[in-house]
Amino acid sequence: MPTSAGKRLIEVRSYKLKPGAAAEFDRLIVGTALPMLRTAGMDVVACGASAHEADTYYLIRAYADLADLNAQQDAFYGSDAWRKGPREAVLACIDHFLNTVLWLSPEGVDDLRRSNPTGTAGAAR
Repeated sequence: MPTSAGKRLIEVRSYKLKPGAAAEFDRLIVGTALPMLRTAGMDVVACGASAHEADTYYLIRAYADLADLNAQQDAFYGSDAWRKGPREAVLACIDHFLNTVLWLSPEGVDDLRRSNPTGTAGAAR
């Protein structure tokens, strides 16, 4: 779908965490990874613990298109700041994860942002 249509490509990353790792994962994400993602220019729409299943977490980000998603994620996850920073501690909490992408209107993105607090601390966006 072309970006001229005004849509945003939304990535929903769902993490299944190792048993008992949820509090540490949330601490790492809210305290370290989210500020890094935002500094890198990523649009973090929402993230936090799943309301329906223990040891499950979500991260929702918005991009212009698939090329933008790939470029931003390649730059971030390939950076020294990530690789030499919290990467190992974050990965140690994760059993597995699944990514899903879909197109959403700007109004839908804003609704997701308003309706889902980021992290358990409700960190400001």
